[in-house]
Amino acid sequence: MIAQLLVALACLMGAAGIVLTAAAAHAVKGAGLDLAGFMLLFHAPAVIAVMAAASNSLLWRPLETIGAMGLILGAVLFAGDIALRAYTGHRLFPMAAPTGGMVLIASWLALAAAALAAFSAKP
Repeated sequence: MIAQLLVALACLMGAAGIVLTAAAAHAVKGAGLDLAGFMLLFHAPAVIAVMAAASNSLLWRPLETIGAMGLILGAVLFAGDIALRAYTGHRLFPMAAPTGGMVLIASWLALAAAALAAFSAKP
């Protein structure tokens, strides 16, 4: 059940990434919307790949779920802060984009650990 939810959220991230990159090209030039869109577009397929790897037991389940959730949270914080600033001039909260970036880094490290844990658990 959680895997399907994470994949659905990743698909919404992909759609939002397209919207933001289109807005960067046509509406709000120089506001960083392209970077926000790319952040979503890079991490949406990564979440789907994590779920595919998990279904093949390539990742240790607890860290896999935490890592995938972190990829979603981090990308949304990062992109959401940039988009909100571009359109309203306000931030989500102070340091939202850098916090999102740190969550992304931690999530990638958690996924690396999940892969190593699954590898060491195999006979």
